[in-house]
This record gives sequence, C-alpha cells and structure tokens, in this order.
Amino acid sequence: MQLEIKTLTKEFGKGKVGLSDFTMTIEKGVLGLLGPNGAGKSTLMKIIATISKPTHGNVFLNGEDIIKNPNVIRKILGYLPQDFGVYPNLNAYEFLEYIAAMKGVGGSGLRKRIDILLEGVNLIENAKRPIGTYSGGMKQRIGIAQALLNDPKILIFDEPTVGLDPEERVRFRQLISEMAGDAIVILSSHIVSDIETVADEVAIMKNGSLIEKNTGPAIISKVENKIFEIALSPNELEKFKAKYLIVDITRLSDKTMVRYISNSEGFEQGSKPVNANLEDAYLFLTKNQH
Repeated sequence: MQLEIKTLTKEFGKGKVGLSDFTMTIEKGVLGLLGPNGAGKSTLMKIIATISKPTHGNVFLNGEDIIKNPNVIRKILGYLPQDFGVYPNLNAYEFLEYIAAMKGVGGSGLRKRIDILLEGVNLIENAKRPIGTYSGGMKQRIGIAQALLNDPKILIFDEPTVGLDPEERVRFRQLISEMAGDAIVILSSHIVSDIETVADEVAIMKNGSLIEKNTGPAIISKVENKIFEIALSPNELEKFKAKYLIVDITRLSDKTMVRYISNSEGFEQGSKPVNANLEDAYLFLTKNQH
C-alpha cells in the first residue's frame, strides 16, 4: 500500500498558504509528522482524509487519485481530527454504534469489536456513562476508539495524545505499534518523544513545505556532535540565549543546567557533549541557527 502526494498546494485567500508544492510518498508503517504551529500538518491530514480539497495537486492511493474519487480511501480510513467532537448524552457503546452505522460497519461481531476497542483505550469500566461526563483525556480516548472501528488500513491521528496522562500515552503508542505492520499510520504530535518512540519515519514540516523525511536515527545524525550541556548562573543565561539555540533548561539549586545546540566548531568553555535526540534535531532543522 502506498500514498503518493504530488505538488499539493492549499491556498486560503489573502495570501495565506497552508501547503506549498508539497510532495511526499508514504508506505506502510508509522509516519510521524512534526512541525511548528502553522506548518501545514492539519491541512495535509484533512486533504488525505478527503475532508478538504487542495487548490491544486494530487494524492494517489495505489495509483488512484483520491481527490477525484474520495471513496477509494474513505472505506479503509480511520481519522481522529484535532477538534474531535462527541455527542454528550450518548454513552460509549451508543456513540460507537452510531459511528459504526455512519461508517457502514455492522454485523454480529460489532459489539465484540467495540468491547475490544474500549478495553484497548481503557474505557470499559466507564462505557455506560454519558460521554458528557468524561474528562478531556477520556473523550480523546473514545476518539481513538472510533477511528479504529472499521479496522482501517489508513489511520490519521492529529494530536491524539493531547489530554492523555503518561500511562495512557504509553498505552496509545502500544496500540499504534500493534497496528502499524499492516496499515499506513500518519501521526501528528507536538510531543516529540511520542513520535520518536513509535514512528518508522519522521517528516518535518515548516511553512507548508517538507523540509526533511527520514528515519528517526537518520534525522538525529544531523545534530551529532552539536549538542552540549553547561551549568550557568542566572546572570549568564540571558547572554547565552543570544548566542546559542537553547533546547532545554533545568533549574538547579543555584545554577541552571542548559542543553544547547552549537552549529559551529566551537562551543562554550565548561560544556560537555551529550547524545542527541529527535527533539534536538527537530529544533535544529526548524529554527535559525547561530
């Protein structure tokens, strides 16, 4: 299975461009989408999900143009948008049965499938409560369950771990890992560690364009020997920020431990080199360097 995205452009009027000649090929497995706000991630996912149409360009699923024939992808698609809404008076069973009917999913095995999904997102004990009484994280989990209802071969998750606690994020990553062998999974998240843990490939976007697509280790290799840590006093920190790209700051009792990127041969005296991670590489690729 293959998704081929060719020169997608999405214009919103008044000179605003969501995507600009965006081209990318997606194979089976998990593709992690990273990019700052306004990078075009949600716009791209809405076009793939056939919720939105591009200004121009094409998306092909195994050679068939889904812009011209959206039903090719809709019957095998699971989608969790960023602004997922629920019917507050329905309980989890009623809601998922309603979504199943909308998707044309039925048969004698439906109730068992709903049970398995609710177990998978840890909602089985609350399944008979109205969804309106759920926390934000619980509503997000019912959103994940509805995306999986029709045993989709293409899954699109836009910020799926928002509102989930660390334990639930781990559970979600395990769920995705189990599905990834037989499906295309596109996962957008601001939480870089979620992407780093589960993605087979990572695509980094900025200003509606693709700036990098590769495996996580290949992208991380771009910042090898560029990541350092140094302990600074509060007075030294402001001057340091003007000179280097700061990745992370940890407050100590009387000092501040600063993780930073040095994109040159030199680095600050007193620094120690540290192993790079995907967040380092993401910041290196999306921010201006000194």
